[in-house]
Amino acid sequence: MSRGRIVDGVIAVGVAAALLIAGRSVQHLPTDLDPLGYALLVLGGLVLAARRRAPIAVLAVTASCAVGYQAVGFEVPVVAYLFAVYAAVRAGHRVAAVAASVLMLLAVPLALLASGLHDAGEAFTQSRDVLQLAWLIAAGAAGEALRQAERRADEAERTREETARRRADEERLHIARELHDSLTHQISVIKVQAEVAVHLARKRGEDVPDALLAIRDAGREAARELRATLEALRDDDKKPPHGVDDVPELVRRARAAGLDAQLTIEGDCDDVPAAVDRTAYRIVQESLNNVARHAAAATASVRIDYRPGTLVIRVDDDGKATVDTASEPGVGLLGMRERVSALGGRLRAAPRSEGGFSVQAELPVDHSA
Repeated sequence: MSRGRIVDGVIAVGVAAALLIAGRSVQHLPTDLDPLGYALLVLGGLVLAARRRAPIAVLAVTASCAVGYQAVGFEVPVVAYLFAVYAAVRAGHRVAAVAASVLMLLAVPLALLASGLHDAGEAFTQSRDVLQLAWLIAAGAAGEALRQAERRADEAERTREETARRRADEERLHIARELHDSLTHQISVIKVQAEVAVHLARKRGEDVPDALLAIRDAGREAARELRATLEALRDDDKKPPHGVDDVPELVRRARAAGLDAQLTIEGDCDDVPAAVDRTAYRIVQESLNNVARHAAAATASVRIDYRPGTLVIRVDDDGKATVDTASEPGVGLLGMRERVSALGGRLRAAPRSEGGFSVQAELPVDHSA
């Protein structure tokens, strides 16, 4: 139970007790309707426990209870109704609070007349004491003041977030420019020179040194990684991020590269949160990249399973990894683990007993987050 609900419950019990005590201390002729009056006093207080979740309903119930116990003969101030007006205005229901208060100004004198008063002027005079007009206005003003303060606080927080996001985007673009200026040219020169050297050696019929081949492959890999890094850094959200709907394209590209990749999707695809959607795509992308680069696999399977409250992604391959040859996780796996942990999920990445490698992620699908 949240702290706010506990506070509301304590206030509701306190107001109900105060109204009951006030009702028992009021001097009036006992009638058969006294139990109903006490019940309305207690109900009018206890219903305040729901003032945050249903402010309009609480406003209506407290008003009805107040009119009811006035009609029975309990001239008790409408304390619960004041709390309800405050809660309604704070929630933004100003019109409803004003309309209910106008109706109360008319209904309370009629209730007092129904309780036995015969002088309309006296009924209206007593109604002012019962309604506590100054307190009624103060309750509405306090609710409006707090609502405005909360709205300004939310706006300030949103502005801070937008400023931080803009600064992060600027810094990301600055880093991208620095990387491009400092590394792209040098890596391109290394890659081109190595490829030319390999080409010339083969053209002359000479054996190509393994070191030269390693330099060429490393240059190609470095160029690809740098290009991917620059694309990620320059991503300014002008285009929609990739998600689960884009996984079939990943599998298609893997097939085009010579990998026998299969995709299976099970379950109903409900409204998956954006963070989960992006993370699922990145897990499949990184897993297939690892299969292509390191696994020496012929086949791979991608399985996406929509379960109640959970999205499960599993990528298996038949590569050369074995339980006995397990190695330290690379940057890609560490990145996947960080993404999954940030969402409160679980990741398992390890060689399979039958050979090959398996990556399985369980991502919680929580729409209230």
